[in-house]
Amino acid sequence: MTETNFGEKTRVLVVGGTGSLGRRIVSACLAEGHETYVLQRPEIGVDLEKVQLLLSFKRLGAHLVEGSFSDHQSLVSAVKQVDVVVSAMSGVHFRTHNIPVQLKLVEAIKEAGSVKRFLPSEFGMDPSRMGHAMPPGSETFEQKMEVRNAIEAAGIPHTYLVGACFAAYFGGNLSQMGTLVPPKKRVDIYGDGNVKVIFVDEDDMAKYTAKTLNDPRTMNKTVYVRPADNILTHLELVQIWEKLTGKVLEKTYVSAHDFLADIEEKEIAHQAGLGHFYHIYYEGCLTDHEVRDDEEASKLYPDVKYTRMDEYLKIFL
Repeated sequence: MTETNFGEKTRVLVVGGTGSLGRRIVSACLAEGHETYVLQRPEIGVDLEKVQLLLSFKRLGAHLVEGSFSDHQSLVSAVKQVDVVVSAMSGVHFRTHNIPVQLKLVEAIKEAGSVKRFLPSEFGMDPSRMGHAMPPGSETFEQKMEVRNAIEAAGIPHTYLVGACFAAYFGGNLSQMGTLVPPKKRVDIYGDGNVKVIFVDEDDMAKYTAKTLNDPRTMNKTVYVRPADNILTHLELVQIWEKLTGKVLEKTYVSAHDFLADIEEKEIAHQAGLGHFYHIYYEGCLTDHEVRDDEEASKLYPDVKYTRMDEYLKIFL
């Protein structure tokens, strides 16, 4: 398997292209000038919004390729048409949790033997650093590592893109659980609010993905998304919003003990979310390790003008 030269346009297949991040990756690949293919699964059935989204991609120049995870040969045929495969399968418990399905994609790529790069669905916490994660949220990291191990055992060239909280889930809501919009009067602050967290607009994550997929510098590497201006403490994020609105929110500082006090009484999806929040905001799992400049996306691709959180939050005014 040989590598595409950096700067050349490449043929890329996006799997999970109708999802929240996947649709952005499709758009970013098209904008980057890559010959973009999107997997169209028959399981889509009569989901009108997804069908219309796929057709909108087609109008923009993308190719729709049929394939199903229940039909191995259809996946092999699909991946044989491209140089690079990007998976954006959902891995969150409160939506569809499809990380293990990627093992079927690995088998198809292995059989095809022609794919020059695979980017599995990662994008958040680095699973290789989350061996200590609390259940049931640990399942996400265990499954991602299972996929990684299968990729590497098969000798498939790869890039893992990790390291940030999506702004849609962690930024606009000032990191409050159970909502996606900023609170109006009061806000929970995790711990003392001084643990550094990393935020990224999903559109920017998609742009970094499109840049990374045929860059020889990122071959068989983990690339961390750490936009310098978006490395913020929880308190700093809240203060940005307070400055934008001119209003000070009432703050409740939640200790680690109180945050996890009734976790076992919650539904599984909520338990997983609490565990992930704990690792991010109390342990600082995103920022407790150094990353070299040649491993960091905003340093590798300074031409991507990423969205700062003060800009991101203005939409909510």
